[in-house]
Amino acid sequence: MDAIRKQATKLREQVARQQQVFLTLRLPIPLPLHRFLVLVNRRMSRSFCSLTSRRLISRPVVLFLVPLFLAVLKQFGGGGYGISDNVITDEAELQQYRRIEQLYISTRSSKHFQRDIVRGVEGFIVTGSKQVEIGTKLSDDSRKYGVENSCTSDHTLSKAALIFSQARSHMEKERENLLKSLSTLVVEPLRAMVVGAQLEDARHLAQRYEKMRQEAEVQTIEVSKCQIKLREAPGYGDNSLKLEAAETKLQELKSNMTVLGKEAIAAMAAVEAQQQRLTLQRLIAMIESERSYHLKSLQMLDQLAGEASVTHKFMVSKRQRIETSASSVLDEPVPPRQSYEEAEGVYPSHTYDGLTDSMGYFLGEVVHSYQAESDAELDLSVGDFVVVRKVSNNGWAEGECKGKAGWFPYGYVERRDRVLASKIAEVF
Repeated sequence: MDAIRKQATKLREQVARQQQVFLTLRLPIPLPLHRFLVLVNRRMSRSFCSLTSRRLISRPVVLFLVPLFLAVLKQFGGGGYGISDNVITDEAELQQYRRIEQLYISTRSSKHFQRDIVRGVEGFIVTGSKQVEIGTKLSDDSRKYGVENSCTSDHTLSKAALIFSQARSHMEKERENLLKSLSTLVVEPLRAMVVGAQLEDARHLAQRYEKMRQEAEVQTIEVSKCQIKLREAPGYGDNSLKLEAAETKLQELKSNMTVLGKEAIAAMAAVEAQQQRLTLQRLIAMIESERSYHLKSLQMLDQLAGEASVTHKFMVSKRQRIETSASSVLDEPVPPRQSYEEAEGVYPSHTYDGLTDSMGYFLGEVVHSYQAESDAELDLSVGDFVVVRKVSNNGWAEGECKGKAGWFPYGYVERRDRVLASKIAEVF
């Protein structure tokens, strides 16, 4: 209610000034008001057709139309911090007034845009924090399954779950870093600019300028009154003194208004430049942060997809190997007898142009440990030697180690052409 009362009081003051112009001074109706009257004439009855003339109209009609005209002018043509009630004749002052009005509108629009960015990014941070929480829970559940897997026949899924858990954990950490950077680089600087004192101080100068401008308009009316009285009674000396005092006060107001207008323009122009520069910098920082996050996430997803593909191929090849393991074990050949060189302490592997001999045997040294997951597989330890009998195209090999035959990953062993005889005994 207080705000409405203040607006009504201000509107009444503006109406009073307009009435002083139109009624007391007997001035003609300004062109904007005349156009407005034409528009009103189209909506009103025929009895008000005389309103469209440019001559002075009756007092009741003015009392009815002037408030309506001011309200419409304020709604559609008013500036950000006030409206001009009188026609401005000083071109320099008019340009200054328009410049302050443009700066006021520009800084207000930029402030609203900064506030919208802050609200949007804050909402993104809240939603992203919830996604981080959900992704972390998924990572923990996957890791728990990989560690506590109770499957008795195969551990491939548990290995894949551990790989997925690790990748998901890294991705959620990157997302958390993104949210922190958005808060630090975007939200905090823009919020500080929105609620900062610099913009409010500049707008306060503009409001002071507008108030002084209204005082100058009132003083202009007072000067006009004194001029009329002096023309009506030229011999009365008091009227001349009043006119001189009114004109002096008007000049002081115009001088102070010019100085204050320059200060307001400088302050608001500085705020406008800072708003434009800071907002652009924060937008670029937000784009770079999101770009870096998505690039890292894409790299992690590519790596995870590659590991998942290898795991899937391993499962398929293992299923095929298990299906044929029984017949392969029954058909395994007898190991060859030791040669003379083997008795002397050196074991040669019979090769020709990189291929195994007709028996297909050669020795391989274990370079990576492997734990058998079924009865058809071999347990391998680093440093063991294996008699490799057959190498399949799916990456698995069949051989014998420590008196036991079975299958193992071929990539876990390296071929050896000569081996000490003491190591050969360990094979059988």
